[in-house]
Amino acid sequence: MPYIQGEDRDQMTLTPMCLDDYIEDDNICRVIAAYVSSLDMTTLGFKYAETKETGRPPHNPAKMLMLYIYGYQNRVRSSRRLQAETKRNVEVMWLMEKIIPDDKTISNFRKDNAVPLKRVFREFSLWCNRHGLYGKELLAVDGTKVRANSSRKNIFTKKSTEQDLASIEKKITEYMNELENNDTAEENEAKLSPAAIQEILKHLNEKKEIFGERLKQIEANDGNEISIVDPDAHFMRQGGDGRILDACYNVQTVVDSKNKLIIDFDVSTCPDDKGALPQMTETAKEILGVSEIAATADMGYYDGEDIAKCEKNGTACFIPKIENFSRAPDPEYDRSNFKYDAEKDCYICPEGKVLPFRYLDKLKNSKSQEQIRRVYYDIHACRGCPNREKCTTSKTGRTIKRSPNQEALDITDSRMATDDGKRISKERKKIVEHPFGTIKYIWGYRQFLCRTQEKVTGEQSLVFLAYNLRRVLNIYKERSEDLIQAML
Repeated sequence: MPYIQGEDRDQMTLTPMCLDDYIEDDNICRVIAAYVSSLDMTTLGFKYAETKETGRPPHNPAKMLMLYIYGYQNRVRSSRRLQAETKRNVEVMWLMEKIIPDDKTISNFRKDNAVPLKRVFREFSLWCNRHGLYGKELLAVDGTKVRANSSRKNIFTKKSTEQDLASIEKKITEYMNELENNDTAEENEAKLSPAAIQEILKHLNEKKEIFGERLKQIEANDGNEISIVDPDAHFMRQGGDGRILDACYNVQTVVDSKNKLIIDFDVSTCPDDKGALPQMTETAKEILGVSEIAATADMGYYDGEDIAKCEKNGTACFIPKIENFSRAPDPEYDRSNFKYDAEKDCYICPEGKVLPFRYLDKLKNSKSQEQIRRVYYDIHACRGCPNREKCTTSKTGRTIKRSPNQEALDITDSRMATDDGKRISKERKKIVEHPFGTIKYIWGYRQFLCRTQEKVTGEQSLVFLAYNLRRVLNIYKERSEDLIQAML
């Protein structure tokens, strides 16, 4: 049986003479072109959006933006690979009108327009809001660690630098002692010649100066760490199959529950989620044009100060409570079973005993911020309690410490105990993990190509814009012509 036969390579054919004939009506290239054509590149602040009367004409930034959006949607991010696409990919030829910029020009566009790229993403979020693609009922906030364009070996902490400096000083002392011993030893007993030792000492002293200067830089940087390749990258703990500690950025997102579209994002150098919840929800509400909304997140966002800010600003939080690691010997005497009486400002224990307010406890958190907690206890009530061993192992009795934002936490806890709260908690992963799963594990974008926080933000804007455009096209499906008309 013969194989399926193709066309003869020497056969003359009448191919379409118009490049537009190669692009289907529902091709995503037409959506990209329609959206970018609707943007005011000058207002957005793109470089070369305004041309000069003299000199060599630059490349149109709108065409370069189309090239990058198409590339990120099709897992092509390298400037050299994008240049190759302009020579062989018919869809890219259509977008670029057969213009072939060099790889340096393509790379410089992304580097020089980091801030305008973030504005383009914001403009598309506003477009989605105008066309009813956001449900405006439930937001989901989450963050993920994305590797920086730097190795963890290029990040130096104060502790590691001090250890390296001490090791170098120890070696210098050893070689100095050996140099002195060589002066008194016989010629055939010396292990190294004085000239060789002098050369080693010179090299060690140069390294000592480098580490000494590096230690000064670390101390000037709040005594934490410095990165010599990407100055904004930090050590962060990753999940999944990544390294435990690596040079990363923390990408925070807020996603609408209706179509899993990303409303806004932020690239942070902070390794934890502190402060992200009120920041992301407020920017999302601003884009959506609402004053009240519900938001859900994982227990990493369970922070009294952040939740209190959200509740005050009209955001109803659905966040699971962090497990209490100081549980009582018997679960019946867990802290959650101690009832707070707001009128009398006291706690009622499971045995009915009153634990009155005693004093204010001041402490500092990991970021050296002062926190004040109210402390409640009654030594005499605990001393005569028959179930004291079930409640606490402390000799002075049970002590309850109340956060100044405990009222907001109690409201969130009671909300999570309802059927609606449990349902929303289950839906959270479906909403906010969807973009991360697509971008990191299907598209493979697990590491940035750019460096510094500003340029990384611009690159992430392209990633999320490509994702949102793809989602919108899937939403419209057979109505791609309506989508193109809506963008124009």
